[in-house]
Amino acid sequence: MKRFGGLALLGPYLRPYRGRTILALLSLLVAAGTVLAFGACLRALIDRGFAQGRPDILNYALASLLAVAVVLAIASGARFYLVSWLGERVVSDLRRDLFAHVVRLGPAWFEVKRSGDVMSRISADAQLIEQVIGSSASVALRNTLMCVGGVVMLVVTNPKLALWTLAVVPLTVVPIIVFGRQVKALSREAQARMGEMVSEGAETLDGVRTVQAFAQEDRAAQRFGVATERAFTAATRRVSRRANMTTLVIFIVFSAVGFLLWMGGHDVLTGRISAGDLSAFVFYAVLVASSGGAISETIGDLQRASGAAERLAELRAEPPSIAEPANPEPLPKPVQGAVSFESVSFRYPTRVESLALDRFDLQVAPGETVAIVGPSGAGKTTAFNLLLRFYDPEKGSVRLDGIDIRQLALADLRRSLAIVPQDPTLFSASVADNIRYGRPDASDAEVRAAAEAASALTFIEALPNGFATDLGARGVRLSGGQRQRIAIARALLCDPAVLLLDEATSALDAESELAVQQALDRAMHKRTTLVIAHRLATVQKADRIVVIDEGRVADIGTHAELVRRGGLYARLAELQFNLSAAAS
Repeated sequence: MKRFGGLALLGPYLRPYRGRTILALLSLLVAAGTVLAFGACLRALIDRGFAQGRPDILNYALASLLAVAVVLAIASGARFYLVSWLGERVVSDLRRDLFAHVVRLGPAWFEVKRSGDVMSRISADAQLIEQVIGSSASVALRNTLMCVGGVVMLVVTNPKLALWTLAVVPLTVVPIIVFGRQVKALSREAQARMGEMVSEGAETLDGVRTVQAFAQEDRAAQRFGVATERAFTAATRRVSRRANMTTLVIFIVFSAVGFLLWMGGHDVLTGRISAGDLSAFVFYAVLVASSGGAISETIGDLQRASGAAERLAELRAEPPSIAEPANPEPLPKPVQGAVSFESVSFRYPTRVESLALDRFDLQVAPGETVAIVGPSGAGKTTAFNLLLRFYDPEKGSVRLDGIDIRQLALADLRRSLAIVPQDPTLFSASVADNIRYGRPDASDAEVRAAAEAASALTFIEALPNGFATDLGARGVRLSGGQRQRIAIARALLCDPAVLLLDEATSALDAESELAVQQALDRAMHKRTTLVIAHRLATVQKADRIVVIDEGRVADIGTHAELVRRGGLYARLAELQFNLSAAAS
């Protein structure tokens, strides 16, 4: 049973549907029992109908066969419906739970995992589970019952021939065990190669504009072809082992049937058994042989699904990198928006050799607007990532209204914040749905007001269906500036205590930037705001400007104070403003 240990994953998902599972098992038992009853009807038909020349027995035997056929048909239909329903239901529940788990794992996990491989597990691997519950498992159980029942009837019909039959069983079991282990290992490898292929294709399609812009279509197709070939090679190795197992088992089983027919034929000729007994014995022998062959095939399916279930179990067992507190502390109502970083040190899991923040200290008062500037890689976005609790610091703490954010429920923390990223993510949904993403219950009037505040109303109303216009994958139907304004509207609709702007106006032209900046000025009024900016002209109105360099606070002050002091900010300002003057 260890070979099928992965299928233990399905136990909790089948438990809520005990009633249907029991009905499916009963239907299966009835179907298997009626097949076994065919042998007894066949014996009566030959020995008492044909041999004795009695039409009444012949009529009775035919009626019995028809009755058995009706019961078999109804039981088989019920079994098919019930197990198919269970397969679809269990896999739907499993996919739902796995996806709900994955989206809570945090960015650190996705830094080392490819999203295409994850979706391959949730889709392709789960499909194998559906095949097992909806087909293979019931087929294996039904054939096992018929095989065992057939062996019992063989013993009842003719003990001598039955002993010869049982002698063949070890010859069929050994190749099933030997080849079965290989099939399971190869199934895991095939699924892994399939996941790599899906990841390769998804990554290419996500960046198809870049692929085409650099004329790399042929190279992308070649790379996907290589991944496809690896998946094909792994799949054919699994199929080859399974074919070898099936070939050997079927040869052994049906050779044994031929031998038993030969022996039984001699017994009929010598009068030791009747023709009806031999016919019934042959029926049961063929039933045992065909059931054994079917079992050898379904065992391959079960082992393949067990490998898939193990991959899914690994995914479900992956612990979230960010743990919810056991007893979260409540935030004050309303949230004031005081933010503080206290001696925070942090390094990314994929870049452990260097600190992204090094003893970083910053206190932001409620309602204050603080700009964070510095060279690329200085740690500006890292501060936002820690405040949103995408990661936890190695040392120090991040606090909101004086409470360590590790003591807050993640939902409470993130509902208090809203971010407008440099490269906003939009979804394949309508404009309205994208704006209300953070507040699904927002009214149409509130959505419209947020769009107007973000200077997005004019271009939205110009779209073919206005707020109902579908934006396509990643909002490809909008320009960069339009996507940015949708993201700003989304953040404004959330009405957060703390607004995080990560280069929020970077993709806008001069006219749109002015309009959005005015909207942001209104939004930032009496609201704590942290602004990351590379263009210093956009942050001169901030209450304070924090200069970060190599993960540490290098200086803090207003624009005038920092320029007067010299240092990094003064050099950046001189460079940017001189370049702007030269460009004009």
